[in-house]
Amino acid sequence: MANGCEWCGSQNIHLSIGRVFWEMPDGTRAIEITETPTLFCHDCKMVYQEEKMVKDIENQLFLIDTKQIGNKISFHDLMNKPRILKKNYFDFSS
Repeated sequence: MANGCEWCGSQNIHLSIGRVFWEMPDGTRAIEITETPTLFCHDCKMVYQEEKMVKDIENQLFLIDTKQIGNKISFHDLMNKPRILKKNYFDFSS
């Protein structure tokens, strides 16, 4: 977990589970991802995902057949979808 809130720096954060809305890589639609690991700051009330979590979700959406996903999916089901590609060949950051 993060050392402090990415928005206000407070140490008063905790890990929770929430829902997020994510735009598909091709930009055609957005989906709801339920039961997503989320950080909540009790001081500034910000709810967010750590950068690694954001990257994991975005990579998974690049690597699977997104046509097989409805408008809503759980984080666990999304991350366990079979991949079409071995890795995200468009990610040059690593």
